[in-house]
Amino acid sequence: MTGVSFVFAAAFAGLAVGLVHFAALWWTTELYSAGRGQLAAAALTLGRIAGTIVFLGLAARFGALPLLSSFLGFLLARTLALRVARRTA
Repeated sequence: MTGVSFVFAAAFAGLAVGLVHFAALWWTTELYSAGRGQLAAAALTLGRIAGTIVFLGLAARFGALPLLSSFLGFLLARTLALRVARRTA
């Protein structure tokens, strides 16, 4: 795999991990606001934070450029999640 395609793959992986992260965040807030599932909400919080840390840690092992492109994909997922949240609010 060439360097450019690896960077794009890292950005796409960051987007995918970010979408999962923010979907779990939405689900956690739904559980907390409904007043049920305190243990499930706490487990989701720990799981999404741990998953993001592990993913970004693995990206960092490949170097600075894959880490930056992964983080940019993650930020793109954040932007998409905020747009969806604003439309539903």
